[in-house]
Amino acid sequence: MTKELLCIEGLHAWYGESHILHGVDLTVNEGEVVCLLGRNGAGRTTTMRAIVGLTGARKGSIRINGQEAIKLAPHKVARLGVGYCPEERGIFASLTAQENLMLPPVIGKGGMSVEEIYRMFPNLKERASSPGTRLSGGEQQMLAVARILRTGARLLLLDEISEGLAPVIVQKLAEMIRTLKGRGYTIVLVEQNFRFAAPLADRFYVMEHGRIVKQFAQGELANNMGMLQEYLGV
Repeated sequence: MTKELLCIEGLHAWYGESHILHGVDLTVNEGEVVCLLGRNGAGRTTTMRAIVGLTGARKGSIRINGQEAIKLAPHKVARLGVGYCPEERGIFASLTAQENLMLPPVIGKGGMSVEEIYRMFPNLKERASSPGTRLSGGEQQMLAVARILRTGARLLLLDEISEGLAPVIVQKLAEMIRTLKGRGYTIVLVEQNFRFAAPLADRFYVMEHGRIVKQFAQGELANNMGMLQEYLGV
C-alpha cells in the first residue's frame, strides 16, 4: 500500500509583492522519485523553497508525513525529515570537505554514517581535508547531497544537481539516486537536464507560470514527448 509522504494542496507563494505560485497541487509517495519539469521561471525552485519555508508569504497546505507544515519555520520543517539541496550548493569555502559534511545537525534516526557516505562518494574521502574552494563542481555537488544524507532526512529535495557538471559526474549522480531509491528514500528533483531526469523518475509534474499543467507516470513518458517538446523544447 502506498503511503503519501508529501501532499501539497492549493499552494500559493510570494517573494515580497511578487506572486509566484498560483495554487500548486502535487503528491509524492514514500519511496518515489518525482521530477518537476518546466522552463526557467516556471516556479519549480520556488515550490521546493516553499516546502521548506524559504519563500515569503505562503498560503495553502503542505503536509509532510501527515503533519501540516505551511506555518513551520525552516528548522522545524527539517526536523520532519526533509533535506533540501539548493542549486547554489552552499559549500563553506573556508571549511574542509569533512568539516562541511559534519556541519548540519542530525535530525532523525537512520542517517548515513561518514563511512557509508565515503563508500558512496569515494572522491569525498580522498578530498576530506581539502578546503571547499579546492573542490571541483562535481565534488561540491556530491558534498551538498552527502551533508543531508548524514542528517537522517528521508525526503530529499534536490534542485538542479546535474547543472554544469561533466557527463561522467552526472552519471555518478544518477547512480546515487538509484541507490538512494533502493534504500527507500523519497526524492523530488528539479531538473533542466531532461535526459538525466527521464530514466530516474517514477512520475513527472510539468509546471508553467506557477501552476502544475500536466502530470504523468514513467510509463506514459513516450506518449507525452510531444507535449514536453512544446513546454520544454526537449
